[in-house]
Amino acid sequence: MTFSPTLFDSVETPALLIDRAQMMRNISMMAEFAVKAEVALRPHFKTSKMIEVARLQLQAGAIGFTCATMAEAEALLAAGINDVFWANAPASAQKARFAAEANHTARLAVGIDSVELAAVLSQAAVAADSTIPVILEIDTGLARTGVLAAAADDVAAEIAALPGILLDGVYMHEGQLASLKGTRDEIVAAGTGAASSLVAVAEQLRASGHTISVVSVGSTPGWESAPRVAGVTEARAGTYVFFDANQFRLGSALSAQCAITVLSTVVSVPAADRRVIDAGIKAMSSDRSNRGDTLGLVTAPEGALADDIVFERAYEEHGILNGTGIDELGFGSRVRIIPNHACGVVNMFSRVHVVEGSDVVDIWNPVGRH
Repeated sequence: MTFSPTLFDSVETPALLIDRAQMMRNISMMAEFAVKAEVALRPHFKTSKMIEVARLQLQAGAIGFTCATMAEAEALLAAGINDVFWANAPASAQKARFAAEANHTARLAVGIDSVELAAVLSQAAVAADSTIPVILEIDTGLARTGVLAAAADDVAAEIAALPGILLDGVYMHEGQLASLKGTRDEIVAAGTGAASSLVAVAEQLRASGHTISVVSVGSTPGWESAPRVAGVTEARAGTYVFFDANQFRLGSALSAQCAITVLSTVVSVPAADRRVIDAGIKAMSSDRSNRGDTLGLVTAPEGALADDIVFERAYEEHGILNGTGIDELGFGSRVRIIPNHACGVVNMFSRVHVVEGSDVVDIWNPVGRH
């Protein structure tokens, strides 16, 4: 196992690399799964933040996108992508105005979890002579945002009475699956259970007279479970487009399916027990492993995981590698690291190198970054 100092030697490190061929396989796989599960696919744009990737997902069958921020929504709409779900409470008057005005020329549905938020949107919609579709978030176990199933009827009734907004469905983010320590079968069972709870709420609201068109589930850990539950209409997985080290550890993907890596250079060999690379938390983000305490998974030159090298810790611009395999790493050696969390890492870079084999074939620029 030899780590070459000439690996992508035209690229300055640290750099973010996307394996185009593997990304395309991931896109095709999820599109085919959605067809078989008979659900619409609305990927989360926060993972790629790249319009080039979004267009490829649309070509494969995605109906539109989920976004987390106003900047992401603006980028999608500016690119002519006119079916967007904003799944993060736009609680300010400015964001509410944006949502109201956007619905004059596109469909920008908004995720809500309170009457207070609905009232802000209602006021903006009435002022803009617009109608904002809203999707009620249900907490199915994450304990972050969302209303509990027992409160959904009362909250939905108050929301439906407000002018300028249209209650169109329910959604969940089954993010609790990402922190489960059990087997893959247990994670699948948890995803199925969460989706079943969401469908039950949808049925309850319909029985109360509400038109619930959308029943939307969303997470990559639950990509193969939650969308299969009868009554689910839409899946919003995002990380699948690249996958990452945490998804590998959860069993959501094989390591070979990870299309995203950070290219880094060994910049110091200060002692026999460690190597210092130029990828710190400003390259890798500070997202830790969901099954340990590493900053990512180092890959061997042939692409397999280098299990004998551990990305132990990181500072702003430095990463520390240890393990028996570091003997192969000399000053100037280059390594590729599968990041723990693709979404956080993409947000760290202003440009992304798209690679095929050992060649850089394009440069893409993430948009809507903080």
